[in-house]
Amino acid sequence: MAADGLREELNCSICLSLYKEPIYLRCGHNFCQDCIVTVLDTQKGSGVYSCPECREEYKERPPLERNRKLCNIVDNFRSAHQEDMEVFCTYCDSSVPATKTCLTCEASFCRKHLKNHTKSADHILTDPTTSFEERKCSIHKEILKYYCTADNACICISCWVAGDHKGHQVELLNQASEKMIEKLRESANKLNSEIQETEKRIQNLENHRTEEKEKTSVVTKRVSDLFGDIRKQLDDIEKRVLAEISRQEEEVSQSVFNLIQKLEEQKDELSRKINQMEELCNTQDPITVLKKTPNREDITPETDKPINAADDVGCLDEGIISQMLHNGLLHFTDSLIDLKRKRQFSVMEKSDILLDIKTAHNNIIISEDLKTATYSDTCQNRPEGPERFKSCQVLSTNSFTSGKHYWEVDVSGAEEWLIGVAAHSIERKIHGNESWIGGNDKSWGLIFGETFQAWQNNIFKSLISNSAVKSVGIYLDYEAGRLSFYQLCDPIRQLHTFTATFTEPLHAAFFLYENCSFQIKQ
Repeated sequence: MAADGLREELNCSICLSLYKEPIYLRCGHNFCQDCIVTVLDTQKGSGVYSCPECREEYKERPPLERNRKLCNIVDNFRSAHQEDMEVFCTYCDSSVPATKTCLTCEASFCRKHLKNHTKSADHILTDPTTSFEERKCSIHKEILKYYCTADNACICISCWVAGDHKGHQVELLNQASEKMIEKLRESANKLNSEIQETEKRIQNLENHRTEEKEKTSVVTKRVSDLFGDIRKQLDDIEKRVLAEISRQEEEVSQSVFNLIQKLEEQKDELSRKINQMEELCNTQDPITVLKKTPNREDITPETDKPINAADDVGCLDEGIISQMLHNGLLHFTDSLIDLKRKRQFSVMEKSDILLDIKTAHNNIIISEDLKTATYSDTCQNRPEGPERFKSCQVLSTNSFTSGKHYWEVDVSGAEEWLIGVAAHSIERKIHGNESWIGGNDKSWGLIFGETFQAWQNNIFKSLISNSAVKSVGIYLDYEAGRLSFYQLCDPIRQLHTFTATFTEPLHAAFFLYENCSFQIKQ
């Protein structure tokens, strides 16, 4: 495609063939030397010369400059695409396409002249070509006739009779070419099958990408809806609490207003009495003073107890506010599971995983709360039983036969660790990998140490970890046949997911290396 475009650019716009001795005019357009000379000669009588391509006019015959760079480009193109170039008959006066080329005569023939050519077997006819040197032996300068199967080389008769290929198995070039073409066809057919298979895989991936895009859109909406529900519930709680604060504020404000009004009335009454007393004090007539003076008990004013605002009018009851917040948020927390289910999200409730001492190898110490397993060089001297491992492993007491389950394991106390799940029927009484978690078809494990790998049925799959894993979350969906491991960091990162068809009870499983310790998180 690129070569066709380049060849079109290298064609003269007058003769429509590759440039021959390209010449350029002042306007920048190029032409074959003979072509432009012929055109300018025909324009001589008109007294005006013009470019055949852009029609730019020249008052005088324009000077012709040889385009050396374009000339080199054309020569290189002609050499590189010699086989694609049309070959013409050597003996025709005009450009008549050749049908055959004689390598012996180094001449090409049209159908007419080919009839007169010798039919001798020494004259080798091929498809039209001008590349004679490529078809001759570089050593003996003779025509290549044979193919040496020992050295995979095209050779002349001298090479076979007396040269480097003497005594080798050879074939005629046509026969060898036919065999090679047959092999190429077979290979091409295989490659076509691979192409079809690759196209199917590409289509499957495209379909998967489309499905995931649609799924992402749906899940995104569900997440937005869930947080909308959460915000609505929190907004309702906020409104109720703020309404209670406003109610208490209004109540306190009203009590203060009523008490102030009462005190203002008392103050007015006291002012009136003071004015009356001052008038009597200014009276000179003793009888008037004594008659108009109230009882002596009323003269001495009663001392009111001091006002305590909090006791008399109340204050904001933060206890009630705190209780409302507590009850509201507690109800909100309880409703989160229902909100998640409403938006079709699975609820990953932690399973209460306890370690089963009956299965623990005697070099494993189990804590009293059955949550921690620690390797020990000291044998624990527990009685042997059918469930106890001979490998340094321990299972959980509870098993899972359905549903969705989630638990977390702190692996920070182990430089190397191996955790996963195992069927109840896993082999327990043999040493070595066959009984380890992941070393058989009864268990699935994640192993971390010098390498980081998923392990199942004694087949390892290398994984990538950008940092040390300190805490692992394990999610089991029994019916869906999915077992997923997550690195509990920020953000949470999926480490690996196994897919299988679970048919037996499954236990959480732990293998302990030396100086290793696990803790199942509460």
